[in-house]
This record gives sequence, structure tokens and C-alpha cells, in this order.
Amino acid sequence: MRSTMKKEREKLALIVSDSAKAQAGADALRDSHPWVSEEEADAIVVLGGDGFLLHVLHQMMDTNTVKPCYGINLGTVGFMLNRNSSSRSIAERVTRAREVEVVPLEMDAITQDGQHHHFYAINEVSLLRETRQSAKLEVAINGKVRMQELAGDGVLVATPAGSTAYNLSANGPILPLGSRLLALTPISPFRPRRWKGAILPESAKVSFRVREPAKRPVAAVADQKEVRDVAEVHIASARDHRLTLLFDAGKTLEERIFAEQFQV
Repeated sequence: MRSTMKKEREKLALIVSDSAKAQAGADALRDSHPWVSEEEADAIVVLGGDGFLLHVLHQMMDTNTVKPCYGINLGTVGFMLNRNSSSRSIAERVTRAREVEVVPLEMDAITQDGQHHHFYAINEVSLLRETRQSAKLEVAINGKVRMQELAGDGVLVATPAGSTAYNLSANGPILPLGSRLLALTPISPFRPRRWKGAILPESAKVSFRVREPAKRPVAAVADQKEVRDVAEVHIASARDHRLTLLFDAGKTLEERIFAEQFQV
């Protein structure tokens, strides 16, 4: 993770969620800056919620046109976005913003019929049972089997940026940005019942093999992309697809992750 200040962001593009709240916010911004196309832009201003920002980031990765993104919260939680404020012009806010680097995960999910599905995840990759039967998974790290059988609702691998999302709800650890760590967290484990998961280096390659797939089918989900009836799932950090988020000074994602750990 890098957190630096960058000045060369003169050309800005605007991307807006189709929600009524975001569209109303865009009306106030459209005449305040000479916007350019996404192709010409030095940075992208995104109006919406966390889900819409993730959608925009995934689109950029899919088209290999990754650019710094300054998100403005016109959704619900807005954990990865900045506050909707008019105290400064949008150009000044983006110019003064600090960069936070986020390294996504790459998932290779192999289905029971042998097909490979490749997706990226900014928050987490989750394996989830598809039926009332608990999932049974073999867990391997860097090619070595570390757990012969994990039985429960599933398991997930989370990035630091995603460690306060689904991972936290599953009682996983919050990871500071820049820690170069991943959280491996079980979801409602039945056996081993007391296993709380593991913290892994960012360089770790995590693999899961589904046991008894006909009786206990499992789906793999990379952020918002789902693959059903998987046989194996392989996960690694996609360090060649680094993303840059822009935050107002003192309001970075790193600060929000710190604050989350001291809520009572």
C-alpha cells in the first residue's frame, strides 16, 4: 500500500450510479468542472455507493484501463468513498487527495465439468455451500495441504481492504492496509469447531478442493461474480492489477480501518 499526495490530476471524468440520489448529486457537479472522457482522464470521480465503486473498479480491470478513483458517497455505507461535501471544488478535492493502493485477488475456479473461470476480487473470495448440506473443503497453502477437511457453511479469503466487510461479519480479523496480509476465515465452521482461521502473507497461494461435491455442492464468489458447482478454487494476489483509491486528507481507508477496530 502507498499513501502519497499527487498533483497531476487536471483531467477528470465523471461516472454516476443510476440511483436517484447519485443522479441528483451529479446534477450539482456537472457544471462545476470541464469533464473529459474516461479515456482522456487522469482520474475518475465516482458517485454512488461502495457496490457501484466496486463495479467501476472491476470494469477498469476487465478492460485494462485502471486509473485512480475518487469516490463520493451517494449510497449507504460509503466505507470506500469520501463524504459528499461542497466546502471545496471537486478539482481541489481530487488534487489534494491522498492515494491508497489496493491489491486485488485473482480467482481461478474450476467447475465439476472442468471449465476454468477467472475473476478478480477487491474485497474477498468466498466459498459457500449451495444446499442445506454443509460444505466440506480441503485447504492447501502454497501447494501443501494444511487442513484435510473443513466442514461448515464455507470459507473466505479477504484482502485488507475487504477485511471489514464480509470477513468481519464472519468474525475474521481486521487487517491494516499496507500489512501485505490476507485473512483466511471460516464461515460458521462445524468441524474443526474452534478453528478461527489464519492470517497469511500476501504472497500465499490458497487452494480449496471440494469434497463430496455431488452431495455437498459449493459455489465460489469473487466479490459479485459467482461460479456454481466448483471442484477446485485457486486464489492469489494479483499484484500486477493494483488499484488506486483517492481519499480526502485524514479520511483515508487506512484511517477508517483503524477506527473500525476501536468501536465499542
